[in-house]
Amino acid sequence: MSSAPNGVVNAVLARGKIGTPYLVFFVICAAAPLTVIAGGATTGWAVTGVTGIPVAYLAVAAVLGLFSVGFVAMSRRIVNAGAFYTYVAQGLGKPAGVGAAFVAVAGYNAMQIGLYGGFGAVLSGFLANRGTNIPWWLCAYAAWAIVAFLGVLRIDVNGKILACVLLAEIAIALVYDAVMVTHPADGTVTFDTIAPGGLLTAGIGAALVTAITGFVGFESTTVLAEEARDPRRTVARATYIAVAVIGVLYGLSAWAMSVATGPDRVVEAATEQGTDLMFNLVSPYVWSEAVTIGRVLFITSLFAALLSFHHTVARYLFALGRERVLPSVLARTSRRTMAPVAGSLTQTVLAAVVLAGYVWFDADPIVHLFFWITVTGGLGVLILMVVTSAAVVSFFAKRRHDENMWRAAIAPALAALALGAILVLTIQQFDTLLGVEPTSPLRWLFPAGYATAAILGLLWALYLRRARPEVYDAIGLGVEAKTLPHQHAEPTRLPA
Repeated sequence: MSSAPNGVVNAVLARGKIGTPYLVFFVICAAAPLTVIAGGATTGWAVTGVTGIPVAYLAVAAVLGLFSVGFVAMSRRIVNAGAFYTYVAQGLGKPAGVGAAFVAVAGYNAMQIGLYGGFGAVLSGFLANRGTNIPWWLCAYAAWAIVAFLGVLRIDVNGKILACVLLAEIAIALVYDAVMVTHPADGTVTFDTIAPGGLLTAGIGAALVTAITGFVGFESTTVLAEEARDPRRTVARATYIAVAVIGVLYGLSAWAMSVATGPDRVVEAATEQGTDLMFNLVSPYVWSEAVTIGRVLFITSLFAALLSFHHTVARYLFALGRERVLPSVLARTSRRTMAPVAGSLTQTVLAAVVLAGYVWFDADPIVHLFFWITVTGGLGVLILMVVTSAAVVSFFAKRRHDENMWRAAIAPALAALALGAILVLTIQQFDTLLGVEPTSPLRWLFPAGYATAAILGLLWALYLRRARPEVYDAIGLGVEAKTLPHQHAEPTRLPA
């Protein structure tokens, strides 16, 4: 594909392929519900020692609902596979936008690649318990090959696959929840772990950070907007539905586990049993096949998240290649499927190289790859959400618009403050999240990586402004937008 002419961004993805349900599936699959419920909640209890993990999930859902108000308002005006990057470029300026893009590429790659460690280790353990010994890295590379294949197919084909996996995950989670709530510890159902007062306990900051990582993948509704039917309405519906479903499911399932163990014993149980806790709680009351199905869906949950984040990274690279912020070859799409082939293959190669490095150094796939790297990826997405909230306020303040004050200013400003507070707590307690000593340089090394990425993006944007002004002028404009030299163009708008 040739480079776009001066100021014209015209490379497109497949249009009209996915509706509201598939957008919801992509978002929730990226969040990996069963993985978060069985692994994230138990890890949260074990690491933080805070019993209020269920109320933390509900609180984060409320904050992200607030964030969605401005996020959705922006989605009605700007359609671009580089969502957060585009919003920041339009709201805070092109240099800030490129800095955000570099943070996004680093963060989403971290989430995607880190998940290979969890998938490989969990599948390897599952098979070992059944008499088949396969190293974790071979399981990880098997998933890598399948993701590479699916990544270049039509987006609606992937949506159907994710839909089947997700519906099965939610069904088994609700069955387990019903079993746990109807078999409470000491015969009493308690609501202590969802009481609002739990947000005021010591260590709740780390609990909120743990909870927010369960919502990463939030941006998928806008990343896939170019391929959606009627994105003006579809993106808004999918965003609100996804946040509500994820928040309620996480909060309900974590509370159900605390009911079955007893709120005063849930931290101890999670520490001792880890990801087996949920399965151990239900196994005395259900058929063994139901437990096996749950464990299999735990594995497919990880795979679904791998696939969903792969699509997100591929489309970010596509958007940056289309605007020539990165090499234009990344904007190449398949003539048959209209999938961003170059971006997809780039992410695939990067994942293969990182996995090879972990194998070479014999690093722990759970601690050093899955846990450390996905937590770091979640930090990157949290940074993006804080900056995007500020960008929404700035965007509407500088333009005439028909949005009311709640959507254009108040809600995004409140979201920026709430998410900013969580970000500060995240950085302050990053040693706790990594499980390292407070004096360990790792607690600063990972956050510093994002600062480095943002600075490199800023410097690259300034270089483009001086050396390649036609590229600089097109930054953040999205699909089929035109710019004039030395003017700020209005973003691509959708018909009402």
